[in-house]
Amino acid sequence: MSGQHTICGIDLGSRSVKIALMEYKPEEEGLEILRLESLDTIRFYREYGRKQGDKLSVNFEALGLPAVDHLVSTGYGRNTLELAGGEAIPELKAHVLGAIYQTGLKDFTLVDLGGQDSKIIQVQKGKMVDFLTNDKCAASSGRYLENMATILDLTLEELGEYTDAPVELNSTCAVFGESELIGKIVEGFPLTELAAGVNTTIVKRILPLLRSFRGEIIVFTGGVAHNQAVGKLLERGSGRKIVIPQEPQYNGAIGCCVYANQP
Repeated sequence: MSGQHTICGIDLGSRSVKIALMEYKPEEEGLEILRLESLDTIRFYREYGRKQGDKLSVNFEALGLPAVDHLVSTGYGRNTLELAGGEAIPELKAHVLGAIYQTGLKDFTLVDLGGQDSKIIQVQKGKMVDFLTNDKCAASSGRYLENMATILDLTLEELGEYTDAPVELNSTCAVFGESELIGKIVEGFPLTELAAGVNTTIVKRILPLLRSFRGEIIVFTGGVAHNQAVGKLLERGSGRKIVIPQEPQYNGAIGCCVYANQP
């Protein structure tokens, strides 16, 4: 694409839909983020989406979004419904492009922990060379953290403050993990140690998966990247430098815009 143009990237997640509106300015030779927005997935489909044939038509006017020159989508719902008037790209491609744009790095291991899934991608010289995904279990996802925070009566931000003296939690299932945590509460463990245990459990599930991925830098994205404790524990456990982009939760949507702007 040449000349100034506006791009909308949409990441259709399992729990939330992330929208990135970006503009390319030729004089600056770069993309600028105009707007980022996240909506509950069910609400997005109910209020702003209508099926037309085998595609999903989005009411951008109702969303308060201007007319765009290019629309690209990706994500959990990508295979179910393609957006009318747009192009769909693989989720892994979107996340790699988003991470490169946000960090400027070309060699790294991407760890993306989303609402209900997780993915690890090896990037070398700006290209994906290996990957591992898990969408069968929510145990290392934002959903797990939300459930555990609710049990502890903490906000997600508060949960992310604790790393020290973690209670050992062994359940590898999000559902059974809740029962285990309640058991620890009954045993009388302090809140700080319980919260640290929850954060440590997320990292314990990711570290074994990282062993087959080389490199000194981990780019950490997805909603879970907002949890400061998980980031610190991941850095400590892996022995690698952790880089968290400015907008970790919108990485896939941003990557869609980057893709649309490629020659």
